[in-house]
Amino acid sequence: MSIVNSIQQSVTASLSAVFNQSFTEKDFQVNQTKPEFEGDYTVVMFSLVKSLKLSPDAIGNQLGEHLTKTYPHFFTKFNIIKGFLNLTIADSYWLDFVAKNHADSNFGKKEKNGKKVMVEYSSPNTNKPLHLGHLRNNFLGWSIAEILKANGYDVVKTCIVNDRGIHICKSMIAWQLFANGATPKSTNMKGDHFVGQYYVKFNDEYKKEVEQLITAGKTKDEAEKEAPIMKATQQMLLDWEEGKPDVMALWKEMNGWVYEGFAITYKRIGSDFAKTYYESNTYLLGKDIVQQGLAKKVFFKKEDGSIWIDLTADGLDEKLVQRRDGTSVYMTQDIGLAELKYDEYKIDQSIYVIGNEQNYHMKVLQLICKKLGMPFADGIFHLSYGMVELTTGKMKSREGTVVDADDLVDEMIATSKHHTEELGKVKDFTEAELKDLYDTIGLGAMKFYLLRVDPKKTMVFNPEESIDFHGFTGPFVQYTYARIKSILRKTTTDHRLPVTDSLLKLEKDVIMVLEQFPAAIEQAAFEHNPSAIAIYVFDLAKTFNSFYTIHSIASAETEEKKQLRLSIAGMTANVIKSSMELLGIHVPERM
Repeated sequence: MSIVNSIQQSVTASLSAVFNQSFTEKDFQVNQTKPEFEGDYTVVMFSLVKSLKLSPDAIGNQLGEHLTKTYPHFFTKFNIIKGFLNLTIADSYWLDFVAKNHADSNFGKKEKNGKKVMVEYSSPNTNKPLHLGHLRNNFLGWSIAEILKANGYDVVKTCIVNDRGIHICKSMIAWQLFANGATPKSTNMKGDHFVGQYYVKFNDEYKKEVEQLITAGKTKDEAEKEAPIMKATQQMLLDWEEGKPDVMALWKEMNGWVYEGFAITYKRIGSDFAKTYYESNTYLLGKDIVQQGLAKKVFFKKEDGSIWIDLTADGLDEKLVQRRDGTSVYMTQDIGLAELKYDEYKIDQSIYVIGNEQNYHMKVLQLICKKLGMPFADGIFHLSYGMVELTTGKMKSREGTVVDADDLVDEMIATSKHHTEELGKVKDFTEAELKDLYDTIGLGAMKFYLLRVDPKKTMVFNPEESIDFHGFTGPFVQYTYARIKSILRKTTTDHRLPVTDSLLKLEKDVIMVLEQFPAAIEQAAFEHNPSAIAIYVFDLAKTFNSFYTIHSIASAETEEKKQLRLSIAGMTANVIKSSMELLGIHVPERM
């Protein structure tokens, strides 16, 4: 039980005893006491004034007196400032907390709760490499999956690959026209980069042909429809849908090149999936559901034969679910895939990590599933996130100026190397250790920076700022961990020695933050928000550094103080490591 829960229970019992009424934890608030006031936790009592017909100060005095007399080993004193009851928690409580938890590497994590959650993230197209936007998506998806695991959920990580459609055929046509049989192996290029360059070549050629047709007297609309390369691409899509052998063979080969490239990037950034779905296998799903929906009168058919759902009563509009030629649309496919996921895994919740430009689509998806009476409908959750841009501006993949994920990772590692060498503290590292360190710091800086912002917000990624060793960054937290590990290596710990000393303020400050770790994990899971963990671990690192700047560990005033501070340091290192692991970030033993 957290200290806030313990305080809530004690306050509820005392209020009932003192005022002879029934109270619940919802009748008041418990917050951490502001630094400028004496105390550890504060009870806000303004909501009690109406029912008790007393002033906040009068309520606080009676309540404080009862708490300190009834629970003297928990509350040692109190004070009241403008209607706020500030309570001081006994040092023995904090000392006992450290003694019980300092060596527990699983502190903060919950037991299995029997519920299963699926987290779908990444969702790349097989016509180009992963880019900066994919990085935020991957880091969010992976992190929220780990946070949910820490809260006791059984988690299944999945990915849907967009491996079919006109955009894939564009790369294929361009390869046929311009590659002269080149392959990733013959050009010594990573497979996804190799295929991506032909997507760019397609658009370059398409623009050229459109301009030529306009010069020859065609309108812009006519030119865009009649450009030879576009006509060839549309024909290739028809050939693919008919299963033409040579088209299927090329499609499989080029997708294979891309998958090899994706695998390298995923391994590098730490993404993994229990199951990968492919649109080429799922795009026909949902057709039976449409017919069932028609029979249930959830859908209706228009005169041209197309099938729709009317959502105007729900504040939306009419939505197409099947074209007049009988082909499905993305919405139909998504309904079918949602049903397939549920049938395969019997999940309690299905989380879709998708950008906020799909907010409307996801709202409609859930609403249709509810109207169809699907058992998984209430469990659909859209983890909507804002776009990420570089300080240089937006990304535009069609012009070939996309911020490539691999290039950005390389840049971060190079920046990490530059900053670390400037500090000059790695002269005794081997080449292999240095490479691992630069990777750890560079990737850690990028992940932390992208995850420290609430997912719902659009953000700007500043590579240089992200690697600052002194700011709200991953390297600052990593350096704090390495610093603590250095202290622990140099100092002997004797956990047999009983700790009975009183606590100094900065010692207590660190312990209070440590105690809040389980609540931070719970908050991050409830809000589907990894930034809650980033903010928490930064606060912990900052609080520990404030403590260590003033108080020595190796030269503590007494042996008991030394052992207490070693326990605090050891637990801080454990919690930093656990926190960063939830963000997908490694922490180095030395820096």
